[in-house]
Amino acid sequence: MKRNLLLFVTFLLVLVASIVLIYLNGHRGESLVYPVSKEQLSPTPKPLARYTIPALGSTPFSKSTIMFGQLIGEGSQFYTYMFSFATGNKKATGLANIPLETKDAPIILLIRGFVDPPLYEPGIGTKRVGEALVNAGYITLAPDFLGYGTSDNPSVNPMEERFETYTTMLSLIAALPTLPNAISQLPKMTTTADVAKVGIWGHSNGGNIALAILEITGKTYPAVLWAPVTKPFPYSILYYTDEYEDYGKKLRKLVADFEDDYDVDEYTITGYLEWISAPLQIHQGSADDAVPKKWSDSFVDTLKKLGKDVTYFTYPNGDHNLNPSWDLAVGRSINFYKNHFISK
Repeated sequence: MKRNLLLFVTFLLVLVASIVLIYLNGHRGESLVYPVSKEQLSPTPKPLARYTIPALGSTPFSKSTIMFGQLIGEGSQFYTYMFSFATGNKKATGLANIPLETKDAPIILLIRGFVDPPLYEPGIGTKRVGEALVNAGYITLAPDFLGYGTSDNPSVNPMEERFETYTTMLSLIAALPTLPNAISQLPKMTTTADVAKVGIWGHSNGGNIALAILEITGKTYPAVLWAPVTKPFPYSILYYTDEYEDYGKKLRKLVADFEDDYDVDEYTITGYLEWISAPLQIHQGSADDAVPKKWSDSFVDTLKKLGKDVTYFTYPNGDHNLNPSWDLAVGRSINFYKNHFISK
């Protein structure tokens, strides 16, 4: 009798345990067989995935309005104004040069290289070439980028801050249709802008940004690149770590964490060179201590093998700013734009 009662109780316990297991598996959404948490089963959020070159290529950028601010310079043939536009929900500012009494002036977007924020003021890295271009009849727009000038602050994520240079340039391009109206509201201004004629000038890291923009947009903006940084990301930034006080320790940690979550190949210009449709003119000094000449040599060879329209000039003893051949380089740059805009 006692034996039968013990077997019955054991049966009931097994039955209850089975029911509990089935209930927990079905209603708690957790497996009691495999030691996997809900966090492990859920995909890791990847907020920076929207900054891959393919993702930006399929992202529509809403048209903001270019607005002119303070007149900060007046030459014999041009005015220099501060300007602003929206990039996402932030304000970006920059420096604009506008030639006087010029009809249908082409527009050149100037993209500077890296500058330490404490040393920055609007026009650093673009002022001299901007004045040469405006004296030749071109409107120039040089954005400060987020965190510089009187622009809004960038992302607190240093990697995202880097990619925001791309979105800032893409937002400026989207705002260009509003430029003619903005110019028409300036006092005593008779100059008009031809938004069908847009070119890009980039120096150093600005050349890297320019190449990304040409890949993302697929546009045929004639582009002049002075000593462009053309190595794959993230080597393109890690190369310069010896310039940091900690010799790049923090930067290497940031990059390593980024590589854990993202495929860096989707963020590097060298993986999407086939997407470039624009004619390019590249200038490189042989004595450049920031961008080795062999980088540009190799990059131009790659472009030519891909069948791209590229012209390459090198300057014996030329430094990172192409001195002592600056005048020759800027003259070639102006003629490059002139030849391409005349054909339109």
